[in-house]
Amino acid sequence: MAKPRKSQTSVERRAEELDTIAAVLPIERRDELAELLTDHDVETLRHLVNQGMGDNTLRALTSDLTYLEAWGLAATGRSLPWPAPEALLLKFVAHHLWAPEKRAADPDHGMPAEVDDNLRSQGFLKSVGPHAPSTVRRRLANWSTLTKWRGLDGAFASPALKSAIRLAIRAVPRQRGRKSAKAVTGDVLAKLLATCATESLRDLRDRAILMVAFASGGRRRSEIAGLRREQLTVEPPIEIPDGPALRSLAIHLGRTKTSSGEEDEVVYLTGRPVEALNAWMVAAKIESGSVFRGIGRWGTVSRRAIDPQSVNAILKQRAEMAGLDAGEFSAHGLRSGFLTEAAIRNIPLLEAMEQSRHRSVQQASNYYNNATRPSGRAARML
Repeated sequence: MAKPRKSQTSVERRAEELDTIAAVLPIERRDELAELLTDHDVETLRHLVNQGMGDNTLRALTSDLTYLEAWGLAATGRSLPWPAPEALLLKFVAHHLWAPEKRAADPDHGMPAEVDDNLRSQGFLKSVGPHAPSTVRRRLANWSTLTKWRGLDGAFASPALKSAIRLAIRAVPRQRGRKSAKAVTGDVLAKLLATCATESLRDLRDRAILMVAFASGGRRRSEIAGLRREQLTVEPPIEIPDGPALRSLAIHLGRTKTSSGEEDEVVYLTGRPVEALNAWMVAAKIESGSVFRGIGRWGTVSRRAIDPQSVNAILKQRAEMAGLDAGEFSAHGLRSGFLTEAAIRNIPLLEAMEQSRHRSVQQASNYYNNATRPSGRAARML
């Protein structure tokens, strides 16, 4: 006689529902998210997936929604109310935008210690000090978007909230820092790849991640982590004079952060990056689904995609192994490094932008200017 099926808890049910959208939202912290997010939260995310919202936008919404729910539980002891009252929005601003000098004199200024400790123990807070104004604005904007998707109105446009943000930013001047202190240019990349010298699964995977991320135009870590086998198509080999033809692949990115509508962004890989990617997929027996996956303690390849943050962690680990200062590099350094290296090699800006998929000439040209200014004629006028 078959045993009766054990009834699921609400957390287990949400965990299964999150798994159904894992192809769009690669989630390694599924169980934690299932505990933080409510049934309505998960249903909203499923609705957005069905509406065809861009993958990167969905990942950002999920990340911010998870943080907001964690903060709400820590600050009020309850899940977020929808719509959020103005007082809760003002509390959020007060907890995240504060003046360190005033905090030193008034311990109650800013985020309470117990809330800070709670979020930090869960890994939601890592740096010390107030949040960047851009981060607070983005989370409020995503909070507002999720509220509207639920068919509700919020107080996000209230004069009191706008005034609180404006005054808080004035009190906490903060200079915008680079996402990566140093660009991962060709010479740096060579040192990182030298640490992936064996044929172990981990070395094969990390070598492929670094080479594909750089050569495909400096892809964002979310694009690398979310890359699926179905996005890859084999292209005709590239013929070169006096040498063997180079293998070629196309990566269909779909809609990206800078694309619009139903536009399918495509970038190309040729030669060594293709060889590295194929070597990893053959060794890991990846014929479909996520390309870059976790590797267990005993060398087993997970069925789930790595988390975007893992791309950052891999780069930093390889930098440390190469004898570099890991604190000076991040995953974004691959993106800035691609354009910087293109400038060093005198590759035309527009040609490099075709691969990086930058839409702003002004933004992309900053890397070119930084790379060429020291040796430029303007620096040698006397």
